[in-house]
Amino acid sequence: MLLIDPVRMLPSLLLPLVGVLFVGGFSARSYGWAALGVVGTVVFAIVRWATFTYEIVGDRLETKRALISRSVRTIPLERIRGVDVSTPPMHRLLGLSVLKIDTGASGGDEEAELNGVSLAEAERLKAVLLRRAARPVGHEPGVQEAEPAEQEIIRVPRRWLLYGPLSGAYLLTPFALLGGAVGLAFQWGDDLGFGRDAALTVGEWFWERPYLLLVVALLLVLAMPFVGGLMYAVFNWDFSLKRRGRHLVAERGLINRRSVSLESARVRGYEIVDGLAERWARVVRAWAIVTGLGDSETRGQLLPDVPRAVAFQVTGDAIGPFRTRLRPHPPVARRRRLFRAVAPWLLVATASLAGVWATGSVVWQILLVLALLLAGAGVPLGLDRYASLGHGYDGVRLSVRSGSLRRSQAVIERRAVVGWRLRQTWFQRRAGVLTLIAGVGAGKGGYSALDVSEAQGAGFPAEVTLRRSQAVIERRAVVGWRLRQTWFQRRAG
Repeated sequence: MLLIDPVRMLPSLLLPLVGVLFVGGFSARSYGWAALGVVGTVVFAIVRWATFTYEIVGDRLETKRALISRSVRTIPLERIRGVDVSTPPMHRLLGLSVLKIDTGASGGDEEAELNGVSLAEAERLKAVLLRRAARPVGHEPGVQEAEPAEQEIIRVPRRWLLYGPLSGAYLLTPFALLGGAVGLAFQWGDDLGFGRDAALTVGEWFWERPYLLLVVALLLVLAMPFVGGLMYAVFNWDFSLKRRGRHLVAERGLINRRSVSLESARVRGYEIVDGLAERWARVVRAWAIVTGLGDSETRGQLLPDVPRAVAFQVTGDAIGPFRTRLRPHPPVARRRRLFRAVAPWLLVATASLAGVWATGSVVWQILLVLALLLAGAGVPLGLDRYASLGHGYDGVRLSVRSGSLRRSQAVIERRAVVGWRLRQTWFQRRAGVLTLIAGVGAGKGGYSALDVSEAQGAGFPAEVTLRRSQAVIERRAVVGWRLRQTWFQRRAG
């Protein structure tokens, strides 16, 4: 850790050190101040290492930091929702790892972090912490913990990493890198030695030559699938999903290997997501719907892009299958989606036509053609959005689906539904449809069935909730009977 901490802090110290050298004119004094800054980081690393300890005491984990004052943080084992183990590059070279503990009560941040434990110690701690129970009485600290049984559910083949650019999540990486470089040049150009004026001059030079900007944009677009695919492969390299005892464990990553554990008892369902390109290739991604999980978009991932049939098989084996077809929504929902996809572009086309009639400008003509093309493309988009709508219930789990550019199907256990909400805008009221939201104490907190009919909005919650409230009681458990009759019941017989 005396090596890792200074190296990790080096990027944040780089600009101040360069600034000190430039201001001091690379004199002996400036080199002395720069060396003092480096020594300070080493001293800081020594203090952090020497003053931090952790200990499992009975049914709780205690982390202590003591220098001038003493700080003790206590985490009950039963409150631990997840334990992640990651191995950044330097940690991996030295045989170390970072163990992060999530209790779901810190707004998405981990409750505690043990940075620099060995790989073996991290795996041992993860098994102990996820047990959520006190050690047996008389248990000696030196006794080896029993390893939980492990079963591999799926290991994603490396050839499936070629699906990565289809997700679109990493495609904008070239533009993000260029934007970061431009921002760095304008913000710290003076500190880096070439000056902010030089960056402005380069920008003006490109602005005066728009064909070069077009070439740069074209190169960035061509680089999108390659750079995006490379980033996707780095983050999802050798992805595997395992069942280890009472937990689902997802492991992935090339440079930074990460292991995320999800307690099976807290998993309430899963979400299947795909976009237009993914739907064309018949691949999807999957996330778990878990109670009390911080950073669920990252920590809850069950599968990267894999074939659709494989995703439903894996989620069914790991969490539970959904065994019925989704019910269609009324035809008025199709009309609403077509109107939303086509009408805005028709309005733009109407305004462009008025501009062409008034000015005859080429710009208005180009805008008119583009608006008509987009209005035509809105027809299949609206039909696809309607075809994506659906909801269903198989007696154990309910499911809702919606979206087109990003289609999402959530499968939720019946016991996870804590309430229902009906929402109806003025336009929905005129069309006789509404939005039905299933309140869930996990994941996003609520999952919506869009534009269901009023009959479906009343019948679907009753179907799910009434079945949930059925009770079967043994005859021997009945200790007596009581008849109760209100005045209105008496009048009604």
